[in-house]
Amino acid sequence: MADQLQSADSAAWPVAPGWQSLVDGFFAGQTGQGLLQFLQQRLDAGAVVFPPQPLRALALTPPASVRVVILGQDPYHGRGQAEGLAFSVAPGVAFPPSLRNIFKELQRDLGTPPPAFPQPGGSLVKWAEKGVLLLNTCLTVEEGQPASHAGKGWEVLTDAVIRQVSQDTAPAVFMLWGAHAQSKRALIDASRHLVLTANHPSPLSALRPPAPFIGCGHFSQARAWRDRHECA
Repeated sequence: MADQLQSADSAAWPVAPGWQSLVDGFFAGQTGQGLLQFLQQRLDAGAVVFPPQPLRALALTPPASVRVVILGQDPYHGRGQAEGLAFSVAPGVAFPPSLRNIFKELQRDLGTPPPAFPQPGGSLVKWAEKGVLLLNTCLTVEEGQPASHAGKGWEVLTDAVIRQVSQDTAPAVFMLWGAHAQSKRALIDASRHLVLTANHPSPLSALRPPAPFIGCGHFSQARAWRDRHECA
């Protein structure tokens, strides 16, 4: 099936050249090898694993292009949803509640209307191509089982990606929504980058104190900060 992982072959998961050495080093090491073995064992056991391209965020957004980083937790676990980008779903898939709230805040904050459905629908590919790194901290999941691949090794790679962006790229905006994303704050050099925090956009937390997602103004803050730094 085109919407699920076919094999645990990292060579079949292309990334932009600027990420290649980091990714190759990870998969050559003990943690990366253990992760690939785990993935192959699950596939051999008949597990349905999403997405088909776990490293798609690193393919679409090279390090030199990163302007904004949005951290998610793990891919959507429904068939046909996950497309390898945090919060993004394949075109034609109904908006998940968190993504619906992201579009709601974008419209409230910047006046940007929700995207046309079904094309592009909830696909954020155009964001990724314009420098928004949509990075989940865990990059695979099994059908119907959220967080099923958490703690299997992906976090070592994605932490390294966050560190590389923090250390080596031009100043960027990090949007950390919810406690899980905010747990990565220590990896980010806040003297170089803008770090914005709010509750997760999930309906369970989007309107709750202390930092409601709806009304956070992150998109306008990011635009203003980017404008200042690009003109500096």
